[in-house]
Amino acid sequence: MQITYLGHSAFSLKGKNGIVVTDPFSNDMGLKMPKVSADFITVSHAHSDHNATDKISPTARRERPFIIDAPGEYEVAGVSVFGFSTFHDNSQGSERGRNIVYTIHLDDLVVCHLGDLGHTLDEKIIEKLGVVDILLCPVGGKFTIDPKTAVEVIQAIEPSYVIPMHYRTAAHANATFRELSTIEDFMRAYGVTKEPVTSFTVTAGSLPEETELVVMNPA
Repeated sequence: MQITYLGHSAFSLKGKNGIVVTDPFSNDMGLKMPKVSADFITVSHAHSDHNATDKISPTARRERPFIIDAPGEYEVAGVSVFGFSTFHDNSQGSERGRNIVYTIHLDDLVVCHLGDLGHTLDEKIIEKLGVVDILLCPVGGKFTIDPKTAVEVIQAIEPSYVIPMHYRTAAHANATFRELSTIEDFMRAYGVTKEPVTSFTVTAGSLPEETELVVMNPA
């Protein structure tokens, strides 16, 4: 599987059976959504920085991308996606509503995208997630879990790889997102420093025994 970080909470997951794009964003944050195509799009919640599905082009396999924006089980053309209802805040959704955590089964790997998760996960949800090979985890705080809480969530899920997302960068022009923590803030909390990579390819037979941090530059 080839993983490309598109910025914010958006990733492209390219496998043998298709391409999945997660949480495409609008351009009103200062970031510009890259031009990409997908067979499937997952949307964690209905905010413009996570549900700009019109920015994504179809592939030659499909007339239009298959959009997944609700909890449930989905299986299309050899790609399985499971969506689990969670909250966008730490008060049962009273502040920002609900959020969907997805596990995406592609190329014999399981990718978990936490969306804008706003709280730690209980044992029931963690059990439903099962074995996670690659965890895409928000770390910026304010609208999601903060760096310290992100570390707790990572340790609870125990993925093979964790890739941080939804943190402040120099490209976040919108004043609202200026309140987010940075990737450096998260790495200090995690206790590991990594140089960013521009691409990341992983196979089912090459997973590490202990969780490894992967920091990615946006495309």
